Amino acid sequence: MSFKIIKNYILLSVLFFTISATSAQENNRWNINNKGGITWKIDNRIPHHDHIEMSGKQISAVVEYGVEADKSLFIKRSVVWPMLRTIPNNTHASLIHIFSDDVISTIKIDGDFISEKVQQISLNGTLEVRSKIGKKIFLKRTLFPSIDKPVFCENYRIKNKGSKAVKIEIPKINNVVKTVEEKGVYGVYTMTFNVNGSGSFTLEPDKTIEFFLTITGEKQGENYQVTDNRKELRKRRSLIQQFWNNLVLETPDTVLNRGFAFAKIRAAESIYQTKGGPMHGPGGLSYYAAIWANDQAEYVNPFFPYLGYKYGIESAVNSYKHFARFMNDAYKPIPSSIIAEGVDVWNGAKDRGDAAMIAYGASRFAMSLGDWKTAEELWPLIVWTLEYNKRKLNVAGVVNSDTDELEGRFPAGNANHSTSSLYYDALISAAYLGESLKKDSKQITAYRKEAETLRDNIENYFGATVMGFKTYQYYERNKKLRAWICIPLTMGIFDRKEGTIDALFSPELWTKDGLATVSGDKTFWDRATLYALRGVLAAGETSRGIDYLKYYTNRRLLGEHVPYPVEAYPEGGQRHLSAESGLYCRIYTEGLFGIRPTGLNSFNLTPRLPGDWEKMSLRKVHAFGEVFDIEVSKTDTGLNVIVYNDDTIFKKYIFKDGETINVKF
Repeated sequence: MSFKIIKNYILLSVLFFTISATSAQENNRWNINNKGGITWKIDNRIPHHDHIEMSGKQISAVVEYGVEADKSLFIKRSVVWPMLRTIPNNTHASLIHIFSDDVISTIKIDGDFISEKVQQISLNGTLEVRSKIGKKIFLKRTLFPSIDKPVFCENYRIKNKGSKAVKIEIPKINNVVKTVEEKGVYGVYTMTFNVNGSGSFTLEPDKTIEFFLTITGEKQGENYQVTDNRKELRKRRSLIQQFWNNLVLETPDTVLNRGFAFAKIRAAESIYQTKGGPMHGPGGLSYYAAIWANDQAEYVNPFFPYLGYKYGIESAVNSYKHFARFMNDAYKPIPSSIIAEGVDVWNGAKDRGDAAMIAYGASRFAMSLGDWKTAEELWPLIVWTLEYNKRKLNVAGVVNSDTDELEGRFPAGNANHSTSSLYYDALISAAYLGESLKKDSKQITAYRKEAETLRDNIENYFGATVMGFKTYQYYERNKKLRAWICIPLTMGIFDRKEGTIDALFSPELWTKDGLATVSGDKTFWDRATLYALRGVLAAGETSRGIDYLKYYTNRRLLGEHVPYPVEAYPEGGQRHLSAESGLYCRIYTEGLFGIRPTGLNSFNLTPRLPGDWEKMSLRKVHAFGEVFDIEVSKTDTGLNVIVYNDDTIFKKYIFKDGETINVKF
């Protein structure tokens, strides 16, 4: 393919993307509301169904909801109790049960069963449904998980806005399911679907009544039937507010701001209090009470320090300590996943490049956290995983692995681009961290030299013209474009950025849902798109990067399946796996603002202010042992950056777009 053909190809794809993005925004199903959430006001575009996952320390639930053609509500709850382990006690051994009963269908008003008409549905860390259930009688449902109990809650409020009193009959419901003792690690489990507040009531004009549903899962000897749903809702809202009040994104684009706020919820809520300590779990009705080298060690752990969520930080440290249990003198692979509350492992895809994932994530996490003691605890793991990768170098000087994070779903050769790129960044990060910890200067120098050599080897081994684009082959003799060609951009390797970015945004890879895994295939995994958007912004292609970020965020936050990034399609049906939301947030911290840790108390800052923005800010950043704000604004000659620490100006910088400054506390 000639350069002229590629150029015309790119221009046509940009025009098509611009038209598609505009059309998508005009047809949004959801809108931003003034309470921090999003709302779907029911119109004639029904029936429509969707699903969302919500989690707490002892429970998770995938709620399928929708509005039928007659405006009635569809509701189904797949409730998960990660610590109620079933037999065999493997990756997928969390107790799961489906509850499809709709309490409202059993209620009578003045002796007649109600006919519900849904008016709007809102999401803001809870699922809230507002309906009309009679002449001037209105209902509000609020669905949410307890933040610390094995209880899923539903709060109901009925209000009479009419001029006459009505009689409300709420039947008593107490459905109990017991599991078979031989199928439970801890014996018999009891699941209860219980309505509190049933009875017959006279509802006067302008008055309300409330009743509550709890769905509980219990071991023998436990009892959560007296849960106070009002209190649980206050606790849930307080936690969401904590997420929203820290690491606050402020840009002129309200959709990006709201998408970032929502992603913080999903990234941080999905942590389970297991007997092996807090474990961040992807979710999706499959992955709980366990950790993975990619989802946790690589994707979400390095994000938690910035959010300042102590439980998230605790879970990150716990995950690295679990992986460290498997260091060995023979340098056999660390398991890809530690499952079942930490008592077993999964290594079904063999070596996926897991040591590179752990080295990369642990070194960045340690610096971003800025805690010397924690960094010292993690240092042996970082050193071991770097040495493991060094021993896996092939004759071309890149890292061999059996598969990659897609675990054989798509070809990855004997050495893939992703593993070597992660190892490259891990070497650089380890050198920075080692300096902060006053480690042996020879070791630090060796890491930097190894990184330089590896960068050359990556270029020589993976650098190629693929389908007409000067980019990378994902593995040796790979002839089709792959989504993961984006990964060098996130590691500061910009040698082939023009051809790579053109390839990423070409019709060969870019689809309505982001990047296809491989050119010509319908499969997509959001994680690759999220890495790509971060890398494109980091590489300085701000205008193109921000346009595609706006499109992606609009689709995920306000489109047909909301409000979070997803795992994949067709596999998993676009589950709301939690670590992807952490990757979404890192688009901003590492891409748009260009934060790159360089020590326990320092970082490089390369902000990328879009041309049509006057200002952007990150507020209440918890990292490098400090709490600080970053303000970036436009000047006549470049950018003005102010770093605030303790609400006072710490440093001011004036420099040109694309330049890097080092901030040291």
